[in-house]
Amino acid sequence: MMNRRHFLGLAAAAGVNGPLRAWALETARILPPWSEGTLDIHHLAYGRGNSTFVMGPDGTTLLIDAGTTKDGTDVSCAQRPDASERPGQWIADYILRVMQPAGRRELDYALITHIHPDHLGDLSGDEPSSPKGNYKLTGLMDVDAKVPIRTLIDRGFPDYTYPTQQTAPYATNYLGYVQSRVKQGKRTERIQVGSASQIVLRQNRRGYPGFSVRNLAANGEVWTGKGDETRQTFPALSSLAKSDYPTENMCSIALRLSYGKFDYFTGGDLSSDMEETGEAWRDIETAAAHAAGPVEVAVADHHGYYDAVGVGFVKALRPRAFVIPAWYVGHPSIVPLRRMLSRALYPGDRDVYATCSMEANRLVNSQFLRQLKSLEGHVIVRVSPGGDEYRIFVTENAEDTGRIKLDSGPYRTS
Repeated sequence: MMNRRHFLGLAAAAGVNGPLRAWALETARILPPWSEGTLDIHHLAYGRGNSTFVMGPDGTTLLIDAGTTKDGTDVSCAQRPDASERPGQWIADYILRVMQPAGRRELDYALITHIHPDHLGDLSGDEPSSPKGNYKLTGLMDVDAKVPIRTLIDRGFPDYTYPTQQTAPYATNYLGYVQSRVKQGKRTERIQVGSASQIVLRQNRRGYPGFSVRNLAANGEVWTGKGDETRQTFPALSSLAKSDYPTENMCSIALRLSYGKFDYFTGGDLSSDMEETGEAWRDIETAAAHAAGPVEVAVADHHGYYDAVGVGFVKALRPRAFVIPAWYVGHPSIVPLRRMLSRALYPGDRDVYATCSMEANRLVNSQFLRQLKSLEGHVIVRVSPGGDEYRIFVTENAEDTGRIKLDSGPYRTS
């Protein structure tokens, strides 16, 4: 007897479309493919770090981070679906699969929020060398080997000296990759904080005027909300002891992605930890959240860890849904989780989704984790043409097929 997955595969191979194809997708509970006019935001759950893939309404493609970590499964989620490929290769496979309906095989943009291994790729020593330059294949570099990146954007290009030069192996490996791109004439850019024209629709710029990406923050620079104006929230380094410099996490890039009435926030590992110093400038995530304003969906900063998702952040964004890009035993921490769920901070229903959760974390946070919509799987936000409504799907990460585990919505945008 032919199973549902087999039927779906045969239908696709035979070019079956229309009602029969739609029926096959629904019967097999496979995520329906992206279609023209739809915005998809995929929060990937490979258990090794952060990675988010965006398909714009015209087929423009954007990857935000492609992390890998080398931590053991005593403190980190197991790699998904399995260890037959490196995490960056799995990310590339996923991207290639979901890009097929748009006929795309390259990334228009890849953006690295900050220079940490769980956002760009770690090293264990056994990664193969790239034939294109002086760097190893891991994380983002593995993605680029399979899915060419047209434009790379990060917070430090071209000198990477603020606040200090990084010398960790994962950082020097990434810089070797950047240098290789420059030598090959491939576009690499520093984030332009305040701009809404650095990341644009490349396949059809005129067809979707309601779509935009606003660069909210990076390196302590924050958009004011007026034109492209920005303000600097960090003090001059000359006024600080080196031990008090802003951390790499605090320098993360934050974006607001909008489509019609739908708004979405993501801010890498921005934090709000200032309780020990009392220095307000260290609460950079709240400044970025105020620049964004209320949104429908927000990514929990720093994986929902203890030093992020502060009261000001939650009250400023007020999302209908939070996504926690979790991979570590401490993701999420109990107080940030309580804030995400608190109706005292803002009224109304909200759903919270985690891409992974370890058993130890479930035991510690059982009071709040039982209120989450999902604790494991890829989290996909699908915004309808024009941005008037959206759905949130969770798909299986133990296989790379797009099988739906949870379908929430539709939600109306406000």
